[in-house]
Amino acid sequence: MSAEEQQDRLLRWVERVSAFCVEEWGLPPITGRILGWLMICDPAEQSAGQIAEAIQASRASLTSNMRFLTAIDLVEKVRRPGDRTSYYRIEDDAWQKVIQRKLDSLSAFGEIADEGLDIAGGEGQRTERIKAAHDSLTWLQNLAAHHPPRR
Repeated sequence: MSAEEQQDRLLRWVERVSAFCVEEWGLPPITGRILGWLMICDPAEQSAGQIAEAIQASRASLTSNMRFLTAIDLVEKVRRPGDRTSYYRIEDDAWQKVIQRKLDSLSAFGEIADEGLDIAGGEGQRTERIKAAHDSLTWLQNLAAHHPPRR
């Protein structure tokens, strides 16, 4: 496979990551492209200029999205001694953090469901609808508690 074909293949994969981020997480496409690129690039640490060039994005749009990704701890900014350029890389535990945030969010909704069960009373369709959500969330919490991520 030629270098150009390999690059095209990488960029198609980055676009798949981007599409997932848009559809599943409601992120802007560029955010998904940055994330995808930082997952597959070599070397793992890339400057904003390298990222912008690779995903064909403007530096201005890249900057605000990099701030967002660093703020949510998916990407970290790295400095090298004697180099004024900032580099970015995927945090080592980025995916564990993403999953933990989702679990925490679902746990918070589980508390709301508990309150709903109390308000709705013991029986009836509304109780069953709330109980279905509650039971699913409890199952997921138990699953996560008994199967911690591998490192």
